[in-house]
Amino acid sequence: MTDPRESVVVLDARGLRALAHPVRVQLVDLLRKHGPSTATRLAERLGVNSGTASYHLRRLGAAGFVEEDTERGNARERWWRSVHRITRLTDENGLSDREPEAVLTYMQSIAALYNLRVQQALNEMQTMPRPWRGAMDLSSHTLRLTVEEARRLREDLGEVLARYRRDGEEAPPGAARVYLMTQVLPEPDTAEEP
Repeated sequence: MTDPRESVVVLDARGLRALAHPVRVQLVDLLRKHGPSTATRLAERLGVNSGTASYHLRRLGAAGFVEEDTERGNARERWWRSVHRITRLTDENGLSDREPEAVLTYMQSIAALYNLRVQQALNEMQTMPRPWRGAMDLSSHTLRLTVEEARRLREDLGEVLARYRRDGEEAPPGAARVYLMTQVLPEPDTAEEP
């Protein structure tokens, strides 16, 4: 198995259909964030029954997103781990034209996951250490960009992120997991064909 901290999967039609479900997106996210786990433990975190979690883990396994962690499992308990650290959806291959419903469902699942993360952070804000409260940020910036400028902005942000420590890498004392969610969303009424 490759080191999941380094591996990236670019979604094709098959992978997109496998991930186009909110529970599956959350299962992959939990395995990436917390490491290997069982269907029962993952189900508890998600508030679903273990049969549902097992079903979705098997579907993710068949699509190559998770695999059984045979070093941890036994006859009664199957452990699962993420195969990839990062999932990318690009439209260079026309995937949104060929699989519009799957793309929409996947993107809605990602947006729901991001919203959940924001809500969890806000719910914990009052008990968060003061320095971390001061580091939190919910910002919105409206820009007027061409398609090429929007792509360049996305690439530039990727280069900035590459300078910082990824989750899972050795970190100094005081480091915490921080989510940075970027969204480049064209406003429908103003987006024109290039």
